[in-house]
Amino acid sequence: MANDSSSSSRKWRITLNAPLVLAFAALCLVATALGALTNDASTRLLFSTYHSSLADPLTYVRAFTHVLGHSGWGHLVGNMAYVLLLGPLLEEKYGWRTLLEVMLVTALACSLVNYVFFPNQALLGASGIVFAFILLGSVTSAQQGEIPLTFILVALIFLGQQIYEGVFVADNVSQLSHIIGGLVGAAAGFFLARPEGGKE
Repeated sequence: MANDSSSSSRKWRITLNAPLVLAFAALCLVATALGALTNDASTRLLFSTYHSSLADPLTYVRAFTHVLGHSGWGHLVGNMAYVLLLGPLLEEKYGWRTLLEVMLVTALACSLVNYVFFPNQALLGASGIVFAFILLGSVTSAQQGEIPLTFILVALIFLGQQIYEGVFVADNVSQLSHIIGGLVGAAAGFFLARPEGGKE
């Protein structure tokens, strides 16, 4: 039997398949490392959002950069596992510009709600982005006038869990940011499912 020389000589190579998602993960890694090295001083200064003076320019910077900061390596790994799993698929479907817009809107929405309603609590981490990705991913097959059953199930499972934990479980996780991220992702998914929406 003859050998297929073309397949046997094929060389595997690593490809940069999702530049935006990889850049985001790298920035989260750097932000978390800086936090560890500075005893969280850099995290409070740049990578968490809280009720600070509107005259402070960093207040507006933190409104977006808080998604890069994490409370520790476990927090980072948990979020990045979802980001690196879901992000490349979404970036391929919608393009990096559209996905970046979803991420920025999610970050700002979470920051504004935290600023207004939780003035004594700092918020950080990519959990809102993760939930935006989850809900956006669940609705990627939506057609105009249709709601995928998978979307309904994902919404019930993930958002229902967050509402339950927000009411009955006391912990340090901001369930509200998860819910906001999920709502942004769902809204983006249905908007992009319109005929004029899609990959840029």
